[in-house]
Amino acid sequence: MTPIRHDRRPGQPTHAPATPPPDDPLVTVENLDVSIAGVPVVHDVSFTVAPGTCTALVGESGAGKSMTAQSLLGLLPDTAALTATTFDFSGHDLRTLNARQWRRLRGGDIGLVLQDALVSLDPLVPVGRQITETLRLHTGLSRAGRRDRAVELLEQVGIPDPAHTFDRYPHQLSGGLRQRALIATALAGDPRLIIADEPTTALDVTVQAQVLRLLARLKASGTGLLLVSHDLAVVSELADHIVVMKSGEVVEQGTPDTVLHHPSSDYTRQLLDAVPSASSRGERLSPAPVAHFPAVAGGGRDGDRGDIPDTAVEATGLRRVFGLAGGRSVTAVEEVSFRIPRGTTLGIVGESGSGKSTVARIVLGLERPDSGEVLVGEEPWSALPEARRRPRRHLMQLISQDPLSSFDPRYTVEGLLAEALVAAGTRKQDVRRRSTELLVQVGLGEEHLSRHPLQLSGGQRQRVAVARALSTSPQILICDEPVSALDVSVQAQVLDLLSDLQEQTGVSMLFISHDLGVIQHIADDVVVMHRGRVVETGPVDRVFTEPRDAYTRELIDAIPRLT
Repeated sequence: MTPIRHDRRPGQPTHAPATPPPDDPLVTVENLDVSIAGVPVVHDVSFTVAPGTCTALVGESGAGKSMTAQSLLGLLPDTAALTATTFDFSGHDLRTLNARQWRRLRGGDIGLVLQDALVSLDPLVPVGRQITETLRLHTGLSRAGRRDRAVELLEQVGIPDPAHTFDRYPHQLSGGLRQRALIATALAGDPRLIIADEPTTALDVTVQAQVLRLLARLKASGTGLLLVSHDLAVVSELADHIVVMKSGEVVEQGTPDTVLHHPSSDYTRQLLDAVPSASSRGERLSPAPVAHFPAVAGGGRDGDRGDIPDTAVEATGLRRVFGLAGGRSVTAVEEVSFRIPRGTTLGIVGESGSGKSTVARIVLGLERPDSGEVLVGEEPWSALPEARRRPRRHLMQLISQDPLSSFDPRYTVEGLLAEALVAAGTRKQDVRRRSTELLVQVGLGEEHLSRHPLQLSGGQRQRVAVARALSTSPQILICDEPVSALDVSVQAQVLDLLSDLQEQTGVSMLFISHDLGVIQHIADDVVVMHRGRVVETGPVDRVFTEPRDAYTRELIDAIPRLT
């Protein structure tokens, strides 16, 4: 790959001081306080970032990590107030910058990489043109020179065929390619500092490893990194200094060895205990109390389920081909077979494009396989017309990755639950009582009924999603990346909730995740998919400790580990 450059090209901003000596920090923050409309959100935060090093801010949602990072970019809301003893970038007091100087600094000396490239990139503009726009603002390159430099940046971040990718739109790229294109955009101004806010969240493990290697190369080339992340394993691979935040304050900071292996704070120990892995199987990840659910052995829509077969779901020889423009086609799923015994969890892992979600849609009856069959409770399912599947749909429910996208934002929580309960046959006069019971079961209270999805935290929204899925007393849950966007402690609570549910009700789960630690923790068996095919399957302990397929070994080798 082309080496990363740090020469200042003609036409770049000159308002910032020259690059400081390596021993001097790029960023110095002392006693930072931030309030929004008079409400304190960050208090007494101090840290530094030196060239060629990485400082990581870790903690739960609401800890103040992103607000701290945004303050270094001048992106706080108009109602925000900021005070600090020292608030410097490269020896320059950031509190003195006007709007024009901030615009020059952002994208030039400071680059930003956000969590969701599909949201961060303009969907109407090819990715190459988005890079050239940054180059236009921060360099003196000609139009042709900007295009050449953009292609060079795409190559630098590891995108194959960068000249062709230059003209592609964000939706035409995989998640990993989009994230690398976003990093290329951040690098366009040749920044001395990159702020990476959850840059690998929701990425496949192999793509995550590629992004981490790229960030490590940037650090080695002398770029300073401020990493915001809830993933302690990712932090351990990159960080030279870790700042643990809770409720807007620093509870602990130090080297990775000190913070991760000899933590002084109970909160840090709680975060470490919440990390799912093979060693946590059978153990609770969070201090949250055990949830209580009514047993479902017997019971259907009206409480009389009858005998539940030994096999909850069985798929045999599934194949699905999608047509493309120009008469072309792509085979998304080919000869996929598996069985989920009653009361167990089957994990499906693989990269984006491996066919995991297509399999889930076939099992849900939202896609019809071109060949093969799905049985539910040992009865035909995929072969039935929708009219004959509909009376049995209550047996199977979906918990998706992003409940905010799957919820109608106009509905309150009560409305969301009521819709599902009425469809499941609950009498209208019983809806509010059942809604309250469902919320209590997932660890929420009656006061949440009147709230809209945007008024809930990520963990609360996912709990509402679980409550809605339980409204029909399902026998089978399809969990498609249900915890991928949650911070580690909230993820732990949701995983404990699902484990409690399965132990008490005997529900069966198909659990799709790119996080192999989550699969090791919750699954009984695992299916490894690659390019639409099953390359390995078996008990989760055997597959992860004695992988037989080279691709499985590649996935396992890419897992970030606390080091």
